[in-house]
Amino acid sequence: MDSIQQCLAHYACDLRYDDITAEAKHAAKVRVIDTLGALFAGFFAEPCRISRNLAARMPDPAGATIIGTRMKTAPDLAAFVNGITARYIELTDNYQKAGSFGGHPSDVITPLLGVAEFAHASGRDLITSVLIAYETYTRLSDGFDNMGFDHATFNCLGVAMGAGKLLGLSVEQLSHCIAMAIVPNNILRQVRTGHMSMFKATASGQAARAGVYAALLARAGMEGPHLPFEGKAGWCDHVARKRFDLDIMRNSKPCKILDTSIKLRPCGGLSISSVLAAEKVAPLRSASVKRVVVEVYKHAWERAGSGEHRWNPDSRETADHSIPYLVAATLMDGTVNTRTFDDAHLWNPELRAVMKKIEVIEDAEFTNAFERLPQQHRTRVTVVTSNDERLVGESGGEENDLATQKSAAQIVEKFRGLTEDTLGSARVTALLERLWHLDEIQDMAELPPTLNII
Repeated sequence: MDSIQQCLAHYACDLRYDDITAEAKHAAKVRVIDTLGALFAGFFAEPCRISRNLAARMPDPAGATIIGTRMKTAPDLAAFVNGITARYIELTDNYQKAGSFGGHPSDVITPLLGVAEFAHASGRDLITSVLIAYETYTRLSDGFDNMGFDHATFNCLGVAMGAGKLLGLSVEQLSHCIAMAIVPNNILRQVRTGHMSMFKATASGQAARAGVYAALLARAGMEGPHLPFEGKAGWCDHVARKRFDLDIMRNSKPCKILDTSIKLRPCGGLSISSVLAAEKVAPLRSASVKRVVVEVYKHAWERAGSGEHRWNPDSRETADHSIPYLVAATLMDGTVNTRTFDDAHLWNPELRAVMKKIEVIEDAEFTNAFERLPQQHRTRVTVVTSNDERLVGESGGEENDLATQKSAAQIVEKFRGLTEDTLGSARVTALLERLWHLDEIQDMAELPPTLNII
């Protein structure tokens, strides 16, 4: 083992539920609830349907459930389907610490839920594995800046670590699992560059599948490549392109989940502050909009406010990461919701006309607010109307700010809003009661049958 591999393997194997703080345990429950809500909301989307239909051709009665159905398939294929379905609607949590690569650590949750079902693990085991996966994902994100690769790469290793814990792998087995996850499964950033396709959400499911499969291989006795991080042709020199260590994880309790943020709008996290600011001056008639200036922090401008594709989205996947599209939709409708990205909106000529009037620029003060602690996602939207009236909306630091911790009441409200039309109020109430007491479930195989949609 190299030193990073050794650090990760010992960290996962040594961590016990009783060592975890109450705050981190609660945060894990919140993310499970939040991620399942997003899965229900995205269940009928096309890429989710495609992956589900494919998995249905490969049943495995002893495997893991495709959440929302009664079907079971191999645990790695279930991770693929469930990971895509939870990710698609763009409402899972976000990691945007200044200086980090970023990403969506909650991509680990539904894959690990499937492994917990397969292994007949307890709710406490699931919570422990989720926190291990979050810690792995975010620590890699903190030390990574190669824009040639995608953050789904962190998901593969995070899921492998959490799955290995659930399957009871030894330090040696987990070291092989880590190697088999990190060497062959590095996803290119092209999946999230320029005009995006439905594979934007699929990338996280693909990474999760690889992570679960690595754990299953290791449990079966497969050996992984030697020195996966620090070898001459290893991950550090050829993917991260720099040497680093994870010594900070030694003898530490999982806490990084507390640095992740819950979304209350279905769009890219770096675009949410623009939506919130636009809400302050909306709704407006499209014909009354003469000019719009959106002032954002640098990171938001780089990843959601620059490039021709932001003004010419041709898919939901591109639109939900486009500040011009999201601001135009908000100005017309008053907010952004799951209907904002249907064809009626995406190809609305009035919305397109408003987009052409939008300029997105960086504000240095807002960049400073994003880069210091406590972090704020500040944005100003200035609308000049056809009669030269100036309307100004600002966001940053308020209750709905991406960086603001959300209350249990907000989590419940969001979950109900995403699930009640599908499950009904009574089922949602019962499900929430069970999920808030996740730590009391003795066998996670009991949970998936309660989540059926079809």
